[in-house]
Amino acid sequence: MTDVAPAAREQRRWTPADGPMPALYLSHGSPALFEDELWMSELFGWARSLPKPTAILIVSAHWESAPLSLSASGPNTPLVHDFGGFARRYFEMTYDTPDATALASRVVAAMPDHEVIHQHTSRGLDHGAWVPLKAMYPYNDVPVLQMSLPTHDPVRLMDIGRRLRELRDEGVLVIGSGYLTHGVRFLTQDQFLHNRVPAWSAEFDAWAAEALACGDVDTLTNYRALAPALRFAHPTVEHFTPMFVTLGAATAAETPVRTTVEGYRFGLSKRSFQVA
Repeated sequence: MTDVAPAAREQRRWTPADGPMPALYLSHGSPALFEDELWMSELFGWARSLPKPTAILIVSAHWESAPLSLSASGPNTPLVHDFGGFARRYFEMTYDTPDATALASRVVAAMPDHEVIHQHTSRGLDHGAWVPLKAMYPYNDVPVLQMSLPTHDPVRLMDIGRRLRELRDEGVLVIGSGYLTHGVRFLTQDQFLHNRVPAWSAEFDAWAAEALACGDVDTLTNYRALAPALRFAHPTVEHFTPMFVTLGAATAAETPVRTTVEGYRFGLSKRSFQVA
């Protein structure tokens, strides 16, 4: 996508007249996403349907760290190649984004005084951040900052999201990056070869889709008691809980949400959505 004429890269930049940027939850996939033409076009088309953000703040399933932490914010933030078994070209990929120091300062200012924030000087973007963003914003022209996932408590994550709402008014795109179903350990050869959808993946996806379509945040936050097939769809929950940062960054008037990507990859739900 990067080898295109400059005119093809034109995208209207966000202005205050646009109102708040949306908040997104996306299913990010592994580097194999780059081999999926449909998924790549869905993500790129989604980004192009929005005004170009002033910056991106992303919370990924692959950085669970407390206290709340921020990635390196200087230009050309390094990448974390936190995966194995893929072609060498994926380990050689770069994503040289602009300086995000101003965004880091705004995030710190948005948090309460008692919130301890660790600002890293060398921690890069992990694949839950750079893989989908390289598909969505491949021209390296939007500052990107990653924030850690400090807890799996929906209430606290919603509160963190609420404190980020003001950034949306400044054109910042707030993203929770996970995967709506992520029972990788339970996948069979049939799923990998033929994208057969296991019942547990379909059931969990249908449950989440209904709650999202109704704007039923209470049901989603009570997922441990109410979600079907949770131990298969999310044997660990880090790919689901970034959703609560997204939902917290939205107002009640902005739900129900709009699903932007759906379907399955290797039997796992790609469902992704935006609020506002």
